[in-house]
Amino acid sequence: MHQPHGYEDGITYASFEPSKTPRRSRRPVVVGAVLAALTLATLAADRVAAAGVESSTAKAFQQGMDTPGRPEIHVRGFPVLTQLASGTLRHVDISAHDIPADGSARPLPVSRLDLALDGLSKSDDESEALARSAEATAYLSYTDVSHTLGLEVSQGTRPGRINASVPLPLGSDVTVTATVSAVSGNRVAFKDFEVAGGAQAVTQALLDKIFEEPIQLRNIPDGLHLRAVTPTPSGLSARFSGESVTFRPNGGALSNPAQDNSSYRNT
Repeated sequence: MHQPHGYEDGITYASFEPSKTPRRSRRPVVVGAVLAALTLATLAADRVAAAGVESSTAKAFQQGMDTPGRPEIHVRGFPVLTQLASGTLRHVDISAHDIPADGSARPLPVSRLDLALDGLSKSDDESEALARSAEATAYLSYTDVSHTLGLEVSQGTRPGRINASVPLPLGSDVTVTATVSAVSGNRVAFKDFEVAGGAQAVTQALLDKIFEEPIQLRNIPDGLHLRAVTPTPSGLSARFSGESVTFRPNGGALSNPAQDNSSYRNT
């Protein structure tokens, strides 16, 4: 059959239609890049805010606890900016070293105090910081305990006990073992004495004189109460917990010597 002029066999209109190869949209790539940049910027801003609040908190705690160096502060949780906006930090960890114990007849410094604070916020007049609850561990070296008691103290051979070398009137020494316990007012008490070598009658008066008064732990933030004391190879580990724990930057972290388990603030 004769084909119409201008058309060849096998060629149709479809042969002249433009190619319909799909184009990939660049929009998802651009949006993803923008979101990634915003995320990085948010993370950077949050890290800057966290570093700032950690620095200022460390300065305040150093003033309050009169430590030679600034404590180590870590603000937990993300984002920190949201916590700052609410006025409350969800969780803050603090590690302070070499806390002095001035103002005591038998001062016992704290070698290290580790604090875990929940719900930390400032008072309305910004004169103090308040933690909703807190747990802490204070480490008391045997060197400091020995200096405070005037005896050489070390870990006992049995769990929960310490050894103390007590001088006798004639120049010899006798080893005394004792249990260590927490008593009200954030004090460490020694009791249940056992004397080696049967010298109990000779040393009883000395033991009464040395151990009659428990040792007061000072410069512990208000609201923290001593729960337990455990002898370790290097010293005594004192565990605290409490609610409404108060910190006062200008030397106000000193605990009231008359504080007991029913009181959460200085009088």
